[in-house]
Amino acid sequence: MSRLRVNGRVAIDTECLEYRFARSSGPGGQNVNKVETAVELRYNMAADHSLPEPVRARVASLAGRRLTAEGIVVIQAQRFRSQQRNREDALERLLELVDAAARIPRARIPTKPHAAAQRARLENKRRTGAVKRARRPVGRDDD
Repeated sequence: MSRLRVNGRVAIDTECLEYRFARSSGPGGQNVNKVETAVELRYNMAADHSLPEPVRARVASLAGRRLTAEGIVVIQAQRFRSQQRNREDALERLLELVDAAARIPRARIPTKPHAAAQRARLENKRRTGAVKRARRPVGRDDD
């Protein structure tokens, strides 16, 4: 079982990676009709027990539509004309996704607007209200 290092703390199991190939659309001339250059990288995250649970949860949220119900992350690459470059691109994008998920998000500390900001907001509301009152037709009762 070999592992592919994502960063200093996280590695993924290469046995959980599967490549599928298809004919690619886009540039390539006659080559498009003959060679399967598009790559679909499938990473079975559910079967990879080397991935820590918090990282797995963040990968699932970051992957979005690329995550199947079975826990497989699917990345499609067809930017380049060669199969090898598309394989590298797909793997690089997977590693970037897992690396982003491996970073622990900093907790947001809720803050309140300072007093001057609150006063400015209320003053702006009063000014806007005065402008709207000035636009009303003359002689209308405000009771």
